[in-house]
Amino acid sequence: MVQKQYLTYNDVHKLCQEAAPEILEKFQPQLIIAIGGGGYIPARILRSFLKQPGSPNIPIQAIGLSLYETLPSDTTTDSPVGGAPEKEGTEVIRTQWLDLSALGEMFNLVGKRVLIVDEVDDTRRTLEYAVRELEKDVELARAKLGVQGETKFSIFVLHNKDKEKKGTLPKDMMEEGRYMAARTVGDAWICYPWEATDIDEHDRLAKSQGVEEHAEHNKLA
Repeated sequence: MVQKQYLTYNDVHKLCQEAAPEILEKFQPQLIIAIGGGGYIPARILRSFLKQPGSPNIPIQAIGLSLYETLPSDTTTDSPVGGAPEKEGTEVIRTQWLDLSALGEMFNLVGKRVLIVDEVDDTRRTLEYAVRELEKDVELARAKLGVQGETKFSIFVLHNKDKEKKGTLPKDMMEEGRYMAARTVGDAWICYPWEATDIDEHDRLAKSQGVEEHAEHNKLA
């Protein structure tokens, strides 16, 4: 049986609040790129905590990447608390990319500090694709316009699963601490609140899970 971990909106909010000071200390992003659909809500919450007095809100752009697919043998896709488990896909599919009209032009990425936000780092294939393709866009813009300026990418995820990764991220990103996860967890099925159609039942399960974990901790102590 797949182990499930339920998170409430409050849990997500607090994880973003907790992570914001580290992000500001290490990176101070000028643009946020949310990977849809799991990165949308964390990105928006983060923006509130990253805003500096006297400075405008950090712009948020969205990209859509699809890697996972529903298990064909599962019949619980209409579950009120998050749908069916998913299996690893074999190819990252681009479903949405940057809105160039909102950014002005792609050259506005040159020389910027860009924070990529997603909910979970599972196999790392999606994050690898996002960084690689965005770096390509920046290099094309730099070559086309003959402009200088280093674009730095950073990553924030709510959860990093402690498992062997299929994708890789730039060595300098990892060495410079530009990869940040609010929590590193085991290989559990994480149920985020935006996946639930019955939020009350989802929150009940999250609360009961917390009670069970607290009881088990006391038992071990």
